Amino acid sequence: MQQRRLGRTGLSVAPLVFGGNVFGWTAFKKTSFDLLDRFVDAGFNAVDTADAYSRWVSGNEGGESETIIGEWMKSRKNRDKIVIITKVGSNMGQGKKDLSAAYIAKAAEASLRRLQVDAIDLYLSHWPDPETPYEETLGAHAQLLKAGKVKSIGASNLDAQQLRAALDVSKETGLPRYDVLQPEYNLYDRKSYDGPLRDLCMAEDIGVITYFSLARGFLSGKYRSEADLGKSARGGGIKDYLNPRGFRILAALDDIAAKHKAKPAEIALAWIMQREGVTAPIASATSLEQLDSLIKAASLNLSAEDVTQLDKASA
Repeated sequence: MQQRRLGRTGLSVAPLVFGGNVFGWTAFKKTSFDLLDRFVDAGFNAVDTADAYSRWVSGNEGGESETIIGEWMKSRKNRDKIVIITKVGSNMGQGKKDLSAAYIAKAAEASLRRLQVDAIDLYLSHWPDPETPYEETLGAHAQLLKAGKVKSIGASNLDAQQLRAALDVSKETGLPRYDVLQPEYNLYDRKSYDGPLRDLCMAEDIGVITYFSLARGFLSGKYRSEADLGKSARGGGIKDYLNPRGFRILAALDDIAAKHKAKPAEIALAWIMQREGVTAPIASATSLEQLDSLIKAASLNLSAEDVTQLDKASA
């Protein structure tokens, strides 16, 4: 599997990152282990999670995903082959998004313990925290980097102005900078990344790994009417995609999928993989059948005509 350089981090990742948000939610331990085994056996190496996964599930406290990943790596003795991406700053019971120095130090230790690792490969600030200056947050990351507990840092959910401000603070103070961005990005949800944010990431050589790469599952083609929304636990978040533009995108995906003897989700991921300014999309699966389909996306080669058709449909 050909790997891609992830910005200036020194890390290299295969063109698809496994989304660990399903672990402890719609995929329990055995299923999660089976999925991770298949993913790595196919030549992929990066797994994305966060301390807050899957706190939203009744009875969960957060950390369930990290715990499953840690147990899997320990049982498989494969830590040196895996790029672990996790995040800090979501509400874990403190009642707010928090990127203060004291909180980051505490949260990092908890993530290290759950993952059963000495160092996190890529540690992301999960959300903007308007109450904490960038200098304080980056200073906390600097301490983790210096201690060898984190190998590289990045951020998720920053807009162009926020990312520019963070980069400026790093330049002015000598603090480490965010070398990776994790934005929401897919064929339907393009506006927040395409444009100034994408231009900034490309100009600054920032690695980009996208989340909600299948628009919460809408781009799989599984949901085509309100009657389909009950097909999975994610269905409730898809209703807003059921509109003329959404159906136009699905029609284009169907057409190109037929040409490639592929599935709509595979085409949607292949489009992101071939998008300049993106290192790799994140996608999750809850069954081996779903995962095998996602894996196939990495071997698809869309033509210029395919890409143009998809771009027009999503305009």
